Order: sequence, then structure tokens, then C-alpha cells
Amino acid sequence: MPQSIQWISTAHAQAAGGAEGPGFVATLVPLILIFVIFYLLIIRPQSKRMKQHREMVRNLEKGDEVVTGGGFYGRVVRVNDESVTVELAEGVRVKAQRESIQTVLPKGSLKD
Repeated sequence: MPQSIQWISTAHAQAAGGAEGPGFVATLVPLILIFVIFYLLIIRPQSKRMKQHREMVRNLEKGDEVVTGGGFYGRVVRVNDESVTVELAEGVRVKAQRESIQTVLPKGSLKD
């Protein structure tokens, strides 16, 4: 075979110096944007609710009218470090964890 015939010319065989992909910073921008949106819409409001609930549980006092996690309405008759005693009806008292109190109702909400 003569040397003048080549199947693939040298210019075609070399890798083209084509366009480069997006830079490192350009690939990080969408990830950072997603994290910021996730923080603003989910993490921040949830931590704010948790802080409010912690404060409400810390400030429980005897006589507060509450709703428990089980949906029971009652009046707090005793407060301990870890638990509260809630009177659901005349002579019906239950002991519950402080964290299980979901809501403190305004005074006078419970009608006997």
C-alpha cells in the first residue's frame, strides 16, 4: 500500500478541543440554591415551632387548661419536672409527660 493513502487523516483522529463544561462554581450554585430554599421553607419554621412548644411546656402552671397529645382536654393540677397531672373530669386524673401537652388553652375555655 502506498503511504499516501491513509484511512483516517491525522486532523480527524485528534481529539477536538471542543467547548468546556460548566465551571465548578456554576455546578454548585443550584445545590446552594436548593439548600437555601429547603432551609427557609422547612428547617427554619420547624425549629421556630419547636422553640415555641419548648417554651410553652416550660411555663406550664397549676390551673392551666390544656389539650394533650391524645386529644384530651383537661386542667393541670400538679406540675413536676418531667410530668404533669391533668384532671380530665371530676375525680379523673391522669399523669402525662410534659412534652405530650400540645396546647395551652385560654382560661375559661373548659366548661364543667
